[in-house]
Amino acid sequence: MSSPLQLDNPKWWDLEEAMRRRLQLRSSGKTLVLTNGCFDLLHTGHLYYLQKARQLGDILWVALNGDAGVRRLKGAHRPVQVEAERAYALAALSFVDGIIIFQTERLDGEIRALQPDIYVKAGDYTLQTIDESERAALEESGTKIEFMSYLPGYSTTDLIRKINRAAQDS
Repeated sequence: MSSPLQLDNPKWWDLEEAMRRRLQLRSSGKTLVLTNGCFDLLHTGHLYYLQKARQLGDILWVALNGDAGVRRLKGAHRPVQVEAERAYALAALSFVDGIIIFQTERLDGEIRALQPDIYVKAGDYTLQTIDESERAALEESGTKIEFMSYLPGYSTTDLIRKINRAAQDS
C-alpha cells in the first residue's frame, strides 16, 4: 500500500534528523512533548488529545506507527490511510511540530534516542499497562509520563462503524 501522491511534508523527519533537532531544542531550553499512535482517520478525539498534549510543553512531536505496525495492532484492513497520508494530515495541525514514523513494534529505541521531557499516553493506559520496554526507556531517559484523558465515543473504530452504517443506508 503506497500513496499515489508525492506529499511534501517538512514536519516529517527520519530519526537521525529528529535527533539533530532534539539537540537544538535542548540547547535552547525548549520542552519536548512526545506522543505516539496510529492516527488512521483524524477525528475530534485525536484533535482534543493532541491539543492538550501540546499544552504540556513548548514542542509536540508525534511518533506515528508505520503501516505494518498498524496492521499488526488493528488488523488486515487497517490502516485506512497509508503512513505518508497520515503524516501529512498530522503535519497540517498547527499544534504538531514534528512527526517521526517508526516501523518497529515498540517505541523504546526512539524514546532512548530523543529523550523527550514529557511523554503523553491516552487515558486508557496506566503506568502498569504501558509496554515494559517503553516504560524502561522512559525511566532511563528521566522522562515525565503524563496520561491524557480522551473523549469517550471518539475513536477511529467508532468512526469506521459510522461510515459503514452510512454506506449501508445509502
